[in-house]
Amino acid sequence: MTGFRDMSRMKKAWEQATRYFRHIGSQGLDSKTEQHAADVVVSTPFWRKKSIQLIGGAAILLTAAGIIGYQQYSQYVERNTFEFYHVYMDGVEVGTVGTQEEVEQWIASKTQEVQQANPEVNMELDTGEITYASDQAFKAVPETEATLVKLASQVTSHAVGVEVVIDGNVIGIVKDQATADSILARVQSKYAPELAAASKKEGKTVTTLSYDNNGKSESAESKSAPDLTKPGRVVTDVEFVEEVEIAEVETDPSKIADAEAIYKKIVTGSTKPTKYVVQEGDCVGCIAQKFGITSDFIRQNNSWIKDDKITIGDELDLTVLLPELTVLTTENLVELEKIAAPVEYVKNAKMRVGESKTITQGVEGEQRLTYRIEKENGYVVTEELVNKEVLKEPVTTVIEKGTMVVLGEGTGRFSWPVSGARLTSKFGSRWGRSHNGIDMIGGKTIKAADNGIVEFVGTKEGLGKCIIINHQNGYKTVYGHLSSYKVSKGDKVEKGDSIGVMGNTGNSTGTHLHFEVHKNGVMQNPLKYL
Repeated sequence: MTGFRDMSRMKKAWEQATRYFRHIGSQGLDSKTEQHAADVVVSTPFWRKKSIQLIGGAAILLTAAGIIGYQQYSQYVERNTFEFYHVYMDGVEVGTVGTQEEVEQWIASKTQEVQQANPEVNMELDTGEITYASDQAFKAVPETEATLVKLASQVTSHAVGVEVVIDGNVIGIVKDQATADSILARVQSKYAPELAAASKKEGKTVTTLSYDNNGKSESAESKSAPDLTKPGRVVTDVEFVEEVEIAEVETDPSKIADAEAIYKKIVTGSTKPTKYVVQEGDCVGCIAQKFGITSDFIRQNNSWIKDDKITIGDELDLTVLLPELTVLTTENLVELEKIAAPVEYVKNAKMRVGESKTITQGVEGEQRLTYRIEKENGYVVTEELVNKEVLKEPVTTVIEKGTMVVLGEGTGRFSWPVSGARLTSKFGSRWGRSHNGIDMIGGKTIKAADNGIVEFVGTKEGLGKCIIINHQNGYKTVYGHLSSYKVSKGDKVEKGDSIGVMGNTGNSTGTHLHFEVHKNGVMQNPLKYL
C-alpha cells in the first residue's frame, strides 16, 4: 500500500499555527491593552506609529491568507483520500484490494476454471474463511494483483462425490446423489422389470431416492396401488437384503468412478468357478443342497439337463455369481383355476353291478388363487398360497350305479393329503420346466386323498420314495419324496387312511410332500380338486 497515512498530524500543526492569528482578528483588545496602545501612540513618534499600524495590518492579512490556504488544503486532502480493504484468509492477512467484489469475482472465475478442467465431477474451492476490514489513506493504491496472486497460491480445490457403501464395504464413489440413485434403481429394475416398464409407460423414471436400514427403497413418487385381484403377476415390494448407505464425501477427482463401472461391479460382484462330476446316488436337488444353491440355478447354468435327468460322470457347471447386492422381490401371483365338478353316486338296486347312468351333468366351478412369491436376484426362495376364493361354485354330477359298491373306487372329490397343509410350490411351468404337481408341508403323516387301490410303492427318479393310488374312476394320485411306506401294492385304501411318512428323498431340497393328480392320463392342477 502506498500513500500518506499521517496527514492528520500535518493538518493539526497547520491548525495550531493559524489559531493565534484567528484569535487576534476576532477578539480585539482589552482595556489595559487599549490604554497602553494609546500611550504608545501619544508618546511614540509619528513614524513609529505608522510602523505599528503596518505590523497590525500585516498580521490581519496573514491570518486571512492562512484561513483561505487551510480550506484549500483540506479540500485537496479530502479529494485524494481513498477507501480500500484488507483481505484475511482464516484470520491471516493476505493483502489489500480496492473492493470486496474483486476477490469474489476472482473466486467465481477460479471455481469455473477448476470445474472446466474436471467436467465430469463436481469441484469446490478450499478458500477457508475469507474476511475483510475497511481502511482509507491519502492517495492510497491497493495491491490488488499481488493479493490475488498470493491468494491463488494458498487456495486448493477438491472434488465432491457420493460414496456407495454396501454392508460397510465401500463399492466406489460416483459424481452425485442422482447418479447413485440411478445405479441402485437400475439394480432393482434388473430383477423387477415390471416396475421399470410401468414407470416408462407413465412417462416417469424409476428412482430410489433413499434407503432405510434394510436397503428398502423409499421413492418420492407415489404410485397408485396395483389391482391384486386380476389374474397375473405383480411385483409388490423390492428391497435390498444388504444394508445400503450413500453419503457425500470430499475426494480427489481421479477417484470419481463411471456409473456403468459401479453398476457392473454391483451386479457382477465376484465369482467362484466350480465344476462338479455327478456321482452315484446324486440328483439335482441333492447337489443343490450340498452346495447351498437352488435347483433352478443348476438347471439354468446347465441347460442341457432335461427332466432333471443326470447320469454318473456328467460334469455340472456350478459357478456361482456373488453380486454385491441381493435384490429381494415380493410378487403377488393371481391365477383363475377351475374347480372340478364333484361326483355323487346314487345307488339303484334295479341296476346291475357295474352299470351306471348320469342323472345330472355337473358343471365346473371357478376359483381365484393368490400366491405370495419371494425371489432373491430372480431365483424363487419361497412360494405360498395366501388366499383361495371361490368365484363360482361347481355343480355336482349325479350318477346312478348298481347297489353293489366296489371297494377301492374313488368319489372324485379329494382331501388334503396332510393335516395343516401349507403350499410351498405351485403347479405349472417354472424356469423352463414343468412342475407336475404341488409341494406342501404340514403334518408328517401322509394320507390317501380318496378311496382307491395302491398301484405302485417304490422309488422313481426325481420323486424318490413314492406311492401311486388308482382311484378306479379315471383318477390317479401320486405322493413323492416319502421317507417310508405304510401300505403295499394292491392294498385297498379309503380316504384319510395313513399310507406313508413325509420325507426328503429324490430330487428334494427339504422335507415336504410332492402331490400329483392325473385324470385319464392327463396331468391336473391338484388345487382344482382339493
